[in-house]
Amino acid sequence: MTLTTRSKPATETETLLRPPRRGRLGRKPRDRYDKREAIAGYLFISPWIIGFMIFTAGAMVYSLYISFSNYNLATNTARPVGLANYANLFDDPRVGKSLANTLFYVVMAVPLEIIVALVLAMLLARVGRGAGFFRTVYYLPKMTPAVATASVFFLLLNGNTGAVNQFLRIFGIRGPQWLVDPAWVKPSIVIMTLWAVAGTMVIFLAALKNVPTELYEVASIDGAGPVRKFFAITLPMISGAMFFNVIVLSIAAFQIFDQAFVLFWRDQSNASPEASLFYAIYLFQQAFRQFNFGFAAAMAWLLFVIIMIITVIQVKFGNRFVYYEGDR
Repeated sequence: MTLTTRSKPATETETLLRPPRRGRLGRKPRDRYDKREAIAGYLFISPWIIGFMIFTAGAMVYSLYISFSNYNLATNTARPVGLANYANLFDDPRVGKSLANTLFYVVMAVPLEIIVALVLAMLLARVGRGAGFFRTVYYLPKMTPAVATASVFFLLLNGNTGAVNQFLRIFGIRGPQWLVDPAWVKPSIVIMTLWAVAGTMVIFLAALKNVPTELYEVASIDGAGPVRKFFAITLPMISGAMFFNVIVLSIAAFQIFDQAFVLFWRDQSNASPEASLFYAIYLFQQAFRQFNFGFAAAMAWLLFVIIMIITVIQVKFGNRFVYYEGDR
C-alpha cells in the first residue's frame, strides 16, 4: 500500500519569497530577453553611432591635433608648432573683438527669444477653434532656410528703401540705418533671429499643455489674478522647458553665422562693419579664406571650452530654479 501525501498550497508570502525560476545556465529568462532587446536597440542606432564616431568625434580629435600644428592644405601635412596657435589667440585683436560681439549678441538674443516664444505659446494655448491653422502659420518661418531669411531681411532693413523704415515713416519716425550703423547692426540680426522662434515656441506650447488645469482652478478660488497665476503656477511648471530652451539657445547663439554672413560678409569687396564680425565668421575667414587651419582649429576649441563652461554654469545654477515632477 503506497501512501501519497499532498503538499500544502504555497501561501502568498512563500510565493513572494520563492527564488525566481532560472534557465539552464542559471540566468533568469528576463535577463536573456533584456539582452536581446538591448542588442536590437544598438543595431538600430548603430548607423548613427558610426556616423558620429567618424564625422563628429573623429573630426573633433583631428581638429585638436591640427590646432597644435601649422597645417598645409596643399600637401595635407601638419608641422607641429606647440601652443603657438593658442598663444596667437590672445595676440590677435580681432579674436577678442569677434568674441565680444558674440557675447553681446548672446546676452541680447537669448532672453528676447525666450520671451517672444513664451508669449506666442501662451497665445496659441488659448486658441480653441483653428488652433492647428495658427500653429502651422507660426511654424512656417522655422522651415525657411536661414540664407533665404537673411536675403529677405536685407531688403526689409534697408535704411533708405526698406519696408521697415517705410512703415516707421507713417508715424513720423525716421528709421535708423540698420545694416550700416554699428549701433544697430546686432539689433538687426536679433530681429532676424526672432523671426524663427517657432522651435522654441513649440516646446513651450507642449509644456503649457501639461500644466494641470486644477491648479488654475484652485488659484481662482483663492482669488489669484492672471499675473499671480503666471508667476506662481505657469512659470514653475514650465521651468524645465525654459531651462532646456535657455541652454539650447545659448549654444546656438554662440555659433551664429548664417544671418550675419549673408548680410555683411558674403561680398568681400564691400567693407563690412566690425560690429557684425562674430566669432564663427572670423573662424570661417581664417580657415577657408586665409587657409590658416591650425589657428582656426585653435579658435574652434576655444569656443568649445567657452560653451562648455557657460553650459556647466547654467546647469549648476539653473537646476535650483527648475521644478521637476515628483519634487516635494
